[in-house]
Amino acid sequence: MADFSASVRAALQRLPAVDELLGEFPPANYNLSRPQVLAVIREALTLLRGEVQSAGPGRDTPVDDIPMDDIAAEVRRRIGERLQVLGRPTLRPVINGTGVVLHTGLGRAPLGAEFLAAGLAALQGYTHLEFDLESGRRGQRLDLIQAPLKALTGCQAALAVNNNAAAVLLMLNSVAEGREVIISRGQQVEIGGSFRMPEVIAKSGARMVEVGTTNRTHLADYESAITPATAALLYVHPSNYRVAGFTSAVTPAELARLARRKRLPLLVDLGSGSLLSSTPGEGANEPAVADILKAGADIATFSGDKLLGGPQAGVAVGKRKWIERLRKNPLYRTLRCGKLTLALLDQALRSYEDSGHVRAGNLAQLLLGRDRPRLRQEAERLLAALPDDAQLRSCIEVADSEVEAGSGSLPGVLLPSVALRITHPKLSPASLAAAFRRCEPPVIGYIHRQRFNIDLKAVPEGDLPALARAVQEVLPSPS
Repeated sequence: MADFSASVRAALQRLPAVDELLGEFPPANYNLSRPQVLAVIREALTLLRGEVQSAGPGRDTPVDDIPMDDIAAEVRRRIGERLQVLGRPTLRPVINGTGVVLHTGLGRAPLGAEFLAAGLAALQGYTHLEFDLESGRRGQRLDLIQAPLKALTGCQAALAVNNNAAAVLLMLNSVAEGREVIISRGQQVEIGGSFRMPEVIAKSGARMVEVGTTNRTHLADYESAITPATAALLYVHPSNYRVAGFTSAVTPAELARLARRKRLPLLVDLGSGSLLSSTPGEGANEPAVADILKAGADIATFSGDKLLGGPQAGVAVGKRKWIERLRKNPLYRTLRCGKLTLALLDQALRSYEDSGHVRAGNLAQLLLGRDRPRLRQEAERLLAALPDDAQLRSCIEVADSEVEAGSGSLPGVLLPSVALRITHPKLSPASLAAAFRRCEPPVIGYIHRQRFNIDLKAVPEGDLPALARAVQEVLPSPS
């Protein structure tokens, strides 16, 4: 027993000092702070000391499993591996093989390299975020997005906050705090993260008045619910769900006429929000923002990172007097966008030529609009980049697929696509999925009917070479 204790002490004495290790692993080499590197070093030393001290007969770790003769090298190896992991950017680019273009888990609308470069170029150093270059006085940050939104939607004024839920909250609080808002029971949606419209209305300080039923609401239901306590009518577009069958709903135009007659504002939550007069997919029923305003909405809100194709933001457009009320609300300051979001939102808006055309810089719209023949061509290009190995190619089948737009956009609409269906005699679908996620960049696919799939709908052409390398890395020849 004494000999074993002596060997443990000898092993522990071979551990390098913290300062020595800190000199060998400079924080700048890993883009980490000194405290982060120190924490990794100390953790590695503590764990290895514990393993050495627990070694021996009847202990947790057999003595043969501890690198007694090279313990210093072992601690350095562990520190190096951990620092390599921590040194990677927290937010990493991935290849989206799910087919879902507006994938919430993968950042919703993808932003192209040229798009980002143009937006970030305006942010180098200082910017005139709230400075009027003409007068030399303080300006308004919202001026950066006013002109394009007015031109594209026909609104009198516009405002941007950090997401559409914030825009809806700000709209309701500004217009109806302490008063009633009338909404159809069929429009009490639940958005991502279990946030529900009734809860948003309650948090805004307004009181919700429900009318109609889940599947049928009539104009008379709204009219009979209006009282002196009514502040507004609220229409929520079903951007993330669809009610089918025996249904009846009041259109925004019908509600607008009632609102004008009763001298009430009509508030519209469009959710996804489209600046185009038509959207991809058979059966798509996504109204253009401009059409909603033409129908008589006083305020309409929508997301910036869905069909618009920009960064996460919530946009409110409408009549000047109502948007000005939102802007003057103290709540707006807690929800407003910073210069990074505004610069990228400006680029997204600039990608629209008009209500019918969008430029190639809008990556989300480009991906959504690609048809199956084009995706077939891209699949053939990817296969051509692989080694001429019959066994490897036998693992891959190119098949037609159908995908959703994602993030609650275009509900019930299936978009035609093409997928790589991958099998391997030595790897299960789950093992294939995990192996592709370990690639650099990681490839995110899905398992369907016991086969691993990489759908090409949401894979930009520029990602094809990296995807081909990942396929070669994960799928060695089965022989």
